[in-house]
Amino acid sequence: MSTAVVVDAPGEHRLVPHEPRRPEAGEALVRVHATGICGSDREVYQGNRPEGYVRYPLTPGHEWSGTVEAVGAGVPTSLVGRKVVGEGFRNCQVCDRCHAGDTTLCTAGYEETGFTQPGAMAATLTLPARLLHVLPDDCDLTAAALLEPAACIAAAALKGNAQPGERVAVVGTGTLGMFAVQFLKANSPAELLVVGTRRDREALSRRYGATDFRTKDQQLPDDFDVVIETAGSADAARISAGLLRRGGRLVLTGIPAPDADGLDPTGLVVRQLEVHTVFGAPPDAWAHTVRVFAAGLLDPLPLVTHEVPLTEFSQAIELVGAGDPKVGKVLLRP
Repeated sequence: MSTAVVVDAPGEHRLVPHEPRRPEAGEALVRVHATGICGSDREVYQGNRPEGYVRYPLTPGHEWSGTVEAVGAGVPTSLVGRKVVGEGFRNCQVCDRCHAGDTTLCTAGYEETGFTQPGAMAATLTLPARLLHVLPDDCDLTAAALLEPAACIAAAALKGNAQPGERVAVVGTGTLGMFAVQFLKANSPAELLVVGTRRDREALSRRYGATDFRTKDQQLPDDFDVVIETAGSADAARISAGLLRRGGRLVLTGIPAPDADGLDPTGLVVRQLEVHTVFGAPPDAWAHTVRVFAAGLLDPLPLVTHEVPLTEFSQAIELVGAGDPKVGKVLLRP
């Protein structure tokens, strides 16, 4: 009998027997290969996820990869046997925002796999087939389990709209930061600066395409065209804005703690900065991610430091929150 993780309430979880749910019309049943753990999963377990963005009891897991085992009525049977990843937002598809492609802004209310709907910390996952993105048959499903955070950064890269020959920068050296480096590198920048707090991330940053690496306490430039912030702190947002030339483009992806000091609006206006934010990934960002991954321009595997059985969920959560610089992306394997 296979198992699933169920978080009943903050700090309370169980391993329960798992029975696959047969796909209904428009759905697909996916055999999960691997599920990633990120900070938001830790928020779910600790109970500090913002109100309205989690519903207990819950099987978490929004970063995953797998293989389609069965489909419901109305879904092409050619999907069976294909390797896939899937969007998390359960958008309504009928509101104005969904029609515009901004599915993460769906006005029907927030519903997302692994937060308000059953997630992938189980042997199988049943979800709307329209959310699936098909991968190449020869792809590495372990690497593909990281495509959800990559898609969020793809959304940032698309909003930043970096052009070949522009000077670009990334603030933050975690999983999101390293994906941002790879997406920006694919656009052939003249310079690609990474700013972080850990000197030990310099080698990986340069491996992914950075031409310069600095810590935030070093002297920093102020004339870059595009900056993607991934660190999730107010300080990182201010550093990011300071890196830009007048009229430069800033994309914020991190979520600081509530009531954090924000950016100086006077500086934003006087310098005429173009500021974008990202929360989740709409379909175009997912499609872009899968194309870039299939082309061999994304290399997620060096970011994975631990693969543990699903039954060791509590230990994996502790790993993610331990603050150990040797811990990168942690994957659960059913």
